Amino acid sequence: MDASLRTLTRVFRRECHRVVDSEMTTIQGADGMLMVLQLSMAEVNKQEYGDFGVALSEVLAVWKYFLLEKLQLPHNTISPPQNYDLIRKEYDCFLKRTNTVDLIDVFVMFKELRMNEEPEEPVTALQMFQFLIGEVESSEKVESLPVCPSTPSSKAESCSPQIKRVVRAVFSSYLALLINSKNDLALAYTLDNPSRSLGHMAFTDLRHTARNSSSSLFLTVTSFVRAIQLGGKGYAPPESHPLRRHVKGLSEFLNFVDHCQEILGETPNPREAGSKLVSSIRAALVKGRSGGDQVYLAADDMAIDLKERIGQICTAQTQSAIGLGISPARPRAYAINHSTAYGGRETVKVLMALLDEEALAPPCRNKAELLSEDHAVLNGSAGSCLLTLFKSPEAPTGSSPEPLRNRICSQQENVKSKVAQPTIRSQFACTYKDGDLPLNRVLEFPSTSQVPTCIHPAPKQSIFASVDGTEMDNRPAADLEATNSQPEGPGKSALEKRSGNAWNGTGGKRTRPAPLRKATETSKRKLASRECIELGMEENQPPQKRPPAKAPARGAEKKNSKAASKKLIAGQGKLTSFFRL
Repeated sequence: MDASLRTLTRVFRRECHRVVDSEMTTIQGADGMLMVLQLSMAEVNKQEYGDFGVALSEVLAVWKYFLLEKLQLPHNTISPPQNYDLIRKEYDCFLKRTNTVDLIDVFVMFKELRMNEEPEEPVTALQMFQFLIGEVESSEKVESLPVCPSTPSSKAESCSPQIKRVVRAVFSSYLALLINSKNDLALAYTLDNPSRSLGHMAFTDLRHTARNSSSSLFLTVTSFVRAIQLGGKGYAPPESHPLRRHVKGLSEFLNFVDHCQEILGETPNPREAGSKLVSSIRAALVKGRSGGDQVYLAADDMAIDLKERIGQICTAQTQSAIGLGISPARPRAYAINHSTAYGGRETVKVLMALLDEEALAPPCRNKAELLSEDHAVLNGSAGSCLLTLFKSPEAPTGSSPEPLRNRICSQQENVKSKVAQPTIRSQFACTYKDGDLPLNRVLEFPSTSQVPTCIHPAPKQSIFASVDGTEMDNRPAADLEATNSQPEGPGKSALEKRSGNAWNGTGGKRTRPAPLRKATETSKRKLASRECIELGMEENQPPQKRPPAKAPARGAEKKNSKAASKKLIAGQGKLTSFFRL
């Protein structure tokens, strides 16, 4: 069975230029065909019902009918699935868009492409159906469940078949992307393997951008990153571009692919070039993983296996006169658009033969793992699969709850509006009323140019604030003096002493500093001018002489000193205005 399938692929690869547009067309194996069918069914469901999704049981039912119908086998006993014509059309469009064909297409084209000396029908339609459905045993070793050891062992745990299958798919996808850059399924496997912070949202933005530009996913990544690197300000994408959020990850992915393409084009020996490519992919997958990790072990085993198979293919091409059916003629200069005139052509032939053998691998027995869990093995995203990767995130509707950030911000705004702002008082709070607005709400002088030039403050108001916050009316000076003369507690005088002259200590009289004496004389001169204006006198006339005051008694002197301590000192008004600003 394996030899017959190899004959099909060999003839197709030799004569593919007669039936397909590009010589770089790759073949989808059994597992790839099932994945494409799942995506096609989900796309049809989205077009018909608005939901991009499909049940696993529906996929398996349509899979069997699809194989029978495409191989032209009798399927009258099976009723056709709903919207099967749309599913088949979407399936064919996906293959054409990604420049791929499936094994059934290769089987159908063999009759047209074969030569006279080749067998007329190496594989029957029934045998192909049994192979694709998984009823034919392959000559290769069948995957078996790992045997649980009876006693503890110091050896490293063997890799599970699922991890081996996914690692093999990643290696093949990287190599297929070098051959066929339109293969969107290969890009879906390689974009975030290893992790580059290009998850579901990044893939969705990339897919929408590619659909708007009618290009493949890889070409969209290449054009976007190249426009940023080489375009400059005039040609670079705008900041509102949806891929701007993923520039770092997309650049890392494209740089790695560029590195692989350099190896492919600059290494003339195909055996050495293939070995370098496999080693580069292996190094990227195991980066940051420990030696006992299952992915690490699977990548090591897969790298060794692929290097051996590349060596075998190179030996077979060297011994054969015509290679594997690909024309050995040198490419012409004008044939660049046909993907034949670039360096590393011998290596490309080896990689295409390797990918054709991978397409002939037997299908996975566990369809549930293949369709719902494989994509989450390497990147660790729980519940992630190829179907959810191609599914666009749900847009928030009016009935859905708001994001947590918006709810927290709105709640904080409501709390701030209810809680009163704390009052800010200056060190000269004795000059304010308790009913005044706080300083953070009052701005009497918006700029320094509007600050008043008067140094002396306004006349002192005789309204005092009591302890409980109520205002008291004007009282006679005798009552105030009597109140001030009452005995005070040990801590009361310290609390009530709001202001005073720093130079007027209890130890005796001190001499005022020169700046303060000058400020006091200036304030007295302006106060005298104001009194002259109030009495109707001219400003230039000297003020009237006041009668000399009688020397007060010793007891009254103490009362007056306490009353004077309540008066504003020179410069206190200017400082108050400053703190108000």
